[in-house]
Amino acid sequence: MNELERLNDMLITEKSFVKNYSTFLTEASCPNMRRILTQNMTETADDQFTLWDMLKQRGYYKTKDAPDNEVMEVKQKLNQMQV
Repeated sequence: MNELERLNDMLITEKSFVKNYSTFLTEASCPNMRRILTQNMTETADDQFTLWDMLKQRGYYKTKDAPDNEVMEVKQKLNQMQV
């Protein structure tokens, strides 16, 4: 495996872990277990972001900034969902 394949495999794995922690968290009824799952999910999400940033810095993951008007539109939609 080359560097891109290794990093991409790790990124996919971390994303899967975050999804699994999210599922487990929503099913947990014990406050202590929920706290542990929340902490693990946050740490795993941080690891996932670190890997994504490594891919981006190496030119493996191309991104572009969203226009401000699109960001505001999504923000408004998310705010409406919370009501």
